[in-house]
Amino acid sequence: MSDQSGERGAILAPPVVILVSPQLAQNIGMVSRAMANFGLTELRLVAPKNGWPIKGVREAASGAVAALDGASIYATLPEAIADLHYVLATTARERGQMKRVMAPDEAMGEVAARTGHPNRQRVGILFGRERVGLHNEEVSLADAIVTFPVSPDFPSLNLAQAVLLLGYEWRRAAGLGRLPFTGEMLAPPATREAMLSLFSSLEAALEAAGFYPPEKREIIARNMRDMLHRMAMTEQDVRTLRGALRALTRKHGNPPQT
Repeated sequence: MSDQSGERGAILAPPVVILVSPQLAQNIGMVSRAMANFGLTELRLVAPKNGWPIKGVREAASGAVAALDGASIYATLPEAIADLHYVLATTARERGQMKRVMAPDEAMGEVAARTGHPNRQRVGILFGRERVGLHNEEVSLADAIVTFPVSPDFPSLNLAQAVLLLGYEWRRAAGLGRLPFTGEMLAPPATREAMLSLFSSLEAALEAAGFYPPEKREIIARNMRDMLHRMAMTEQDVRTLRGALRALTRKHGNPPQT
């Protein structure tokens, strides 16, 4: 069992993904890919219908084969969950069982609480067959049920979709839901000196081009300065605009702007 101690954030053991009697290589491979997307590392297969390994499964994983290479195979579900402390069962339909029913975010918050220090419990999530899902007796082995707020007109999810949704919520609950990049400015804000120099260059170029009506020059210049201030320009922005102005004034025979 691996954990997320190598990533900045809470040290939590990812839940084990348990596929009960999966059939199609494409589905199992795509589950492995979904697991890799969100840092789920341990895959257990219970009585895969076409044996193991199955042809085409690695191709379906699109390179995310770590979970496949480390997958454990079990003949029965009780064997697959014997070492776990807490088990969740995923289902799209009501089972008539007196169990706690949770949405993915609530369920993964529970998992994070159980797997973190000082509890350090081992948690597994059951996913059923492609066509019929989990049997009622299999659901009865779980501590709680996870279901999804899907449209009642089409509530069915395939295996990889279900794993992807829970993997996403687990990563958020584990404190690892940081975006890989942001849209923040990489260049520092422009100094007042740079902005004043830009204003001077721009206004001189516009003056030379006959842009200003004589009686409105000051008003238009102030409005344009206000507009540029609202852009919260960076040093790179100012350099780019000044370069554009120099190119335009050279093309039209005006003196280059300093």
